[in-house]
Amino acid sequence: MSNIVKTVWKGDMTFESTNPGGMIVMDASKDIGGNDNGLRPKAMMLASLAGCSGIDIAMLVKKMRVKLDTFDIDITGELTEEHPRYYDKVVVDYNFYGNELDQTKIKRIVDLSVEKYCGVMEMFRRFAKVTVNIHYHEKE
Repeated sequence: MSNIVKTVWKGDMTFESTNPGGMIVMDASKDIGGNDNGLRPKAMMLASLAGCSGIDIAMLVKKMRVKLDTFDIDITGELTEEHPRYYDKVVVDYNFYGNELDQTKIKRIVDLSVEKYCGVMEMFRRFAKVTVNIHYHEKE
């Protein structure tokens, strides 16, 4: 299976990139000559990781009939000092919110995403140490 992404230079440091689901704009920060008018390519890698795992989790929450109000994913990536700079350490924090959260099922869902389904997670593991944390936020 192939994916095709077309990226077009729009001047300065700005690019438009399309994929089968839509279009995004990428740009650099002003301190390196950009206009701050778009997403940063490396940060988008972290967003892709969150999106990939988040989609897995949303599907599994529905399939396993887990009750929760919502969840979010915070990802912190540390870049190497030398060029080419890449993420060598990544921390993924999953936050689940609700009443009487079934922690056993939620942990199983996260584990399935992290270990079996999320291809972006697997790609990250090829070049970075990935740490996963699960946080449960119960309503009172």
